[in-house]
Amino acid sequence: IEDYDKKCREIRSEIRELQQHQTNKVTAFGGDRVISLLRAIERHHHKFKSPPIGPIGSHVTLVNGDTWAPAVEQAIGRLLNAFIVTDHKDALLLRGCAREANYNHLQIIIYDFSRPRLSLPHHMLPHTKHPTTLSVLQSDNPTVINVLVDMGSAERQVLVRDYDVGKAVAFEQRISNLKEVYTLDGHKMFSRGSVQTILPLNRRLRTGRLCGSYDEKIKDLERAALHVQEEAQQCRKRKRDSEERLQDLQQHQQNVKRRCFSAERNRMSKELAFQDVKNSFAADAGPPSASAVDEISQEISNIQEEIEEKEIILEKLQFSMNEAEAKVEDLKLSFQSLCESAKEEVDTFEAAEKELMEIEKNLQTSESEKAHYEDVMRTRVVGAIKEAESQYRELELLRQDSCRKASVICPESEIEALGGWDGSTPEQLSAQVNRLNQRLKHESHQYSESIEDLRMLYKEKEHKILRKQQTYQAFREKVRACREALDSRWGKFQRNATLLKRQLTWQFNGHLGKKGISGKININYEEKTLSIEVKMPQDASSSNVRDTRGLSGGERSFSTLCFALALHEMTEAPFRAMDEFDVFMDAISRKISLDTLVDFALAQGSQWIFITPHDVGLVKQGERIKKQQMAAPRP
Repeated sequence: IEDYDKKCREIRSEIRELQQHQTNKVTAFGGDRVISLLRAIERHHHKFKSPPIGPIGSHVTLVNGDTWAPAVEQAIGRLLNAFIVTDHKDALLLRGCAREANYNHLQIIIYDFSRPRLSLPHHMLPHTKHPTTLSVLQSDNPTVINVLVDMGSAERQVLVRDYDVGKAVAFEQRISNLKEVYTLDGHKMFSRGSVQTILPLNRRLRTGRLCGSYDEKIKDLERAALHVQEEAQQCRKRKRDSEERLQDLQQHQQNVKRRCFSAERNRMSKELAFQDVKNSFAADAGPPSASAVDEISQEISNIQEEIEEKEIILEKLQFSMNEAEAKVEDLKLSFQSLCESAKEEVDTFEAAEKELMEIEKNLQTSESEKAHYEDVMRTRVVGAIKEAESQYRELELLRQDSCRKASVICPESEIEALGGWDGSTPEQLSAQVNRLNQRLKHESHQYSESIEDLRMLYKEKEHKILRKQQTYQAFREKVRACREALDSRWGKFQRNATLLKRQLTWQFNGHLGKKGISGKININYEEKTLSIEVKMPQDASSSNVRDTRGLSGGERSFSTLCFALALHEMTEAPFRAMDEFDVFMDAISRKISLDTLVDFALAQGSQWIFITPHDVGLVKQGERIKKQQMAAPRP
């Protein structure tokens, strides 16, 4: 029931979101924050070089209904909330508008608005009958389509209906220019080299944002919610029926127990009656007749059967009695523990009572002492206190009079400003005043400025020092933030450098392995050096060649080719060219090198130009491979 209720709440929440999107389609791509962002952009539109485009999801629609909506959202869902601007300055302005609208982590893409819509040739698209993400999308803005192609590779994402077809397209058919395959149920499939990867549905990804008709989606969800509610009601009905059956079974159990108790009592009475009959029969010692014997035998067999039934009931009652005795033992143990705890509480209570009696005794002693001291206060202390108070009042009046006379000479505020009275005698204060007067005369002769001018100059200097300290503190904070950012970036750079060095070594060793050679690339970023170690298969001494000058010409060319291919795998370019890459190679090394280069170029899907003075007749044929041979130079 709880699972059904949770599912129903989720469906209701999704219905509310769709109803909100139905009112304003833009809210599907960022919620209420995107509305605030668009209003902020409208307020600052005169500052932008070109008005930003976004969110991208509000500028695209599906061509053939909502069939491919789940797969398309799985493929380019991360770009649907993004905004497009024309340069870096507009990106900073848009970031400020996002902060004003409280829209954090807004994705901003910088793209040239003046570029026309990209024209993709047929040979650069996946050769398959299944649609691509770009083919099922439509937009009136060419910049949006260009961003989906350049940033999302929408033209190389193939959409299929189910899991099995997706595996066949992604891994078995080896389609060129294919990047990823998406299914309607949310699976993502792709291969990188020899590694095949299948990712399940991303549950956190929001779906239904590209629906053309929200009404149909809302009706489907309402039907699903109604079905879930019906299932929950059926579960609640089954629960009520089960509770009623449980009550009936408990009532039946009580009735059976009562019948069992009455049957036990009846059995006991029958046993006693049987014993009486047996005794009376033994007392009548006369020879019984045959009919009497048969009757008695029949009665004995009946009584024995009844005894067996009663014994079965007795065993059950004995089992119940054992359980009751076990419960009695548990209750006895609980009662004993309760008695022990009660005994401890009684002991504690007695100790508290003794402590209370002692406190009462101390209280009485204290009251007697209090009465004694109150009597002493009345007879001896009160008179002295009154006399001291009268003397205090006289001295206070004398102090006030003296303060009034002294304030005429020097106000009290000036004394407090100088730090107050430190306990000096009048003679000491007079001597200190004379010294200060002499110093004042000396300083007045030395400096022409007045005290007020010096005070103003002091305040200006103090204010300037405070401003400098604040500026220094702000710079310290900025330096600290820059240092933290520098340390973070340096750590990431070190990690990326290590990973790139490993990747280069692995790929270099992989290409060398096609000829049975192994090798390693040592990179020292501090000394800015790169060295290559190559181990030939016929080298029995297990020593590596650390200097490529120790290799033959063909081995050096092949090693250089493998190093270049390893670098090519780590970079991307629309076309590449290699000249005289197979010089000094023997026929076998040249064939391996040509096959490796051609296979690598076909797998990468980019354009390659190979220039060599040797024969290229050994290169395999293909629809994407073209050979051009120049005429021999004239003598």
